[in-house]
Amino acid sequence: MDIHPHLKLRLLNDWQHDFPLKAQPFASIAVALRVCEEDVLAGYAGALADGSLSRIGGVFSHGAGGAAVLGAMAVPDHRLEEVAAIVSACPGVNHNYAREHRVNLWFVMTGSDRQQVEASMQQLEQRTGLPAWRLHMVRPYRIDLGFDLRHAVSRRPMRVSHPAATEPLQGQDLPLASLIEEGLPLVPRPFAAWSRRLGMTETDVIRTAGDWLRNGRLKRFGVVVRHHELGFNANAMTVYDVPDDRVDAHGQILAAQPGVTLAYRRTRAPGWPFNLYAMVHGTNRDAVRSVIERVTDAAGLVGHDRQVLFSTTRYKQTGGRRFRDHHAQEVSHAVAG
Repeated sequence: MDIHPHLKLRLLNDWQHDFPLKAQPFASIAVALRVCEEDVLAGYAGALADGSLSRIGGVFSHGAGGAAVLGAMAVPDHRLEEVAAIVSACPGVNHNYAREHRVNLWFVMTGSDRQQVEASMQQLEQRTGLPAWRLHMVRPYRIDLGFDLRHAVSRRPMRVSHPAATEPLQGQDLPLASLIEEGLPLVPRPFAAWSRRLGMTETDVIRTAGDWLRNGRLKRFGVVVRHHELGFNANAMTVYDVPDDRVDAHGQILAAQPGVTLAYRRTRAPGWPFNLYAMVHGTNRDAVRSVIERVTDAAGLVGHDRQVLFSTTRYKQTGGRRFRDHHAQEVSHAVAG
């Protein structure tokens, strides 16, 4: 079934936030768009098939549990494809990009805890014969990536986010967290499908997801797109060296600027003095460079040492799976409330 491009854009763009946490969410979207539920489900299925939709699910906050680290390797050019394939094959890696820099391979390693992440990093170093930086998150200022897809770059400040969760999810919560990372099934009552796997009622599944949004464990629940497939392939990571006693003030201003899609503070590494990061996603490099100059000035970062690393090759992009070891099983006695 062919879906009109305008409908596809609305489906992907408008429900990155505020996805209906209701028993029949796709029917609610259909009412808002004045189409039938079958068109909505077909539209999302088509976007999933063509790669523009990653999933419909949640983005957990830094403090919700699990662990992750940004890794980086300086890979000889003749080995880049080989090493990138080894990194991408690791189940814990959810993002893996080549960037324009001497340190040219950048990836995110996730796991259930910091020990598992470190063990995976050591295994990668052994398999590749290359050292890897561990650039740990210190403070997220903006972690979301939900922005208006109708322009060359994000045109408005990102949404004000809830405070990061202070209490990690507990053991009984982890199977649902794993499903939220995995994404909703494209069926009329997707939360009921989850409830059957969890041994919970449909009502409890929906209520719990809503509670996690309100208390900050979930940054958002909604459509998670793959930006490359939608034309956002001129993406740059800008890094700044900012004194530690001033980085939070600059980072918060930076995160509030239109065009900045991610902003966070990370640990430094030997030979890598940068501690403040900002991502700008755009459809062309000129637009991205313009944003970088504007936000650097607005955040008071002119004069600080910085580098701009454009991505060149996307080897892997999937949703974060910090809770992937806690799979839900089908429970025959569950009810769908």
